[in-house]
Amino acid sequence: MRNTIFALIGLLTLFLWTPFAQAAPSADWLDLEQLDRGVIVIRYDVKAGIKTKLMITKGQDKYTYKLSPDKRQEAFPLQMGNGDYKVTVLEQVSGTKYQVVQEAAVTLQLTSNSKVFLNSVQNINWSDKDKAAQLAKKLTRSAQSDEEKVQAVHEYIVSTIRYDKALASGDLTDYLPDINRTLAGQKGMCYDYASLFASMLRSIDIPTKLVMGTSEYVDVYHAWNEVYLNGRWVIVDTTVDAGWKVGGAESKMIKDASRYSATKYY
Repeated sequence: MRNTIFALIGLLTLFLWTPFAQAAPSADWLDLEQLDRGVIVIRYDVKAGIKTKLMITKGQDKYTYKLSPDKRQEAFPLQMGNGDYKVTVLEQVSGTKYQVVQEAAVTLQLTSNSKVFLNSVQNINWSDKDKAAQLAKKLTRSAQSDEEKVQAVHEYIVSTIRYDKALASGDLTDYLPDINRTLAGQKGMCYDYASLFASMLRSIDIPTKLVMGTSEYVDVYHAWNEVYLNGRWVIVDTTVDAGWKVGGAESKMIKDASRYSATKYY
């Protein structure tokens, strides 16, 4: 994955706030029924030809997403911990100029922050009916512990999914993983590996993060996972392990955290 992935998936889009009036609030654009799990659902009809963004802010930290014109609703995590969030929908006016069309304040109060990382959200999109979820249950049927479950799913992915160089070198503007596509084609880039692994583990109730940043193991912007095991978060990198397996090299599933530097968590 190239260093330009930030821009390509819309994480570091710069907004120039314009003096347009905020639109009248809709009664149903923000669904908080899953707030006790750390998730909000956005229902917004994206206008044809108008780029529409969702920005979730907590203090000085923010995550920015592109809303899809093909989906009436999408789920997004509140992954920055308990506290007060601002949720904003913006529509493009021109270039990098966007206007606020919806805005709301949300307060998150979870007893366990790991709950956030069990959900289906925009870039880790799964359901119990998906083949990935069914496969995860099948692979872990005889496992006696969460660690054995993680090992079983890890072994399947690194043995089955191959790195797609053509995809990684192509146009990745607004790219989002599709776990069913990754499974069916048995290929993907690091973003796909991490989304598939997270989806499969979340479907069997193991909290898992999709993480983006840099690693000493690769020389480009990267995606990997953190899994909650035995009371702590550990790093698992299925992309690196799949490459090593193809080359016949041995590797440990749990990686050295000092070799990774995270910038985004999902």
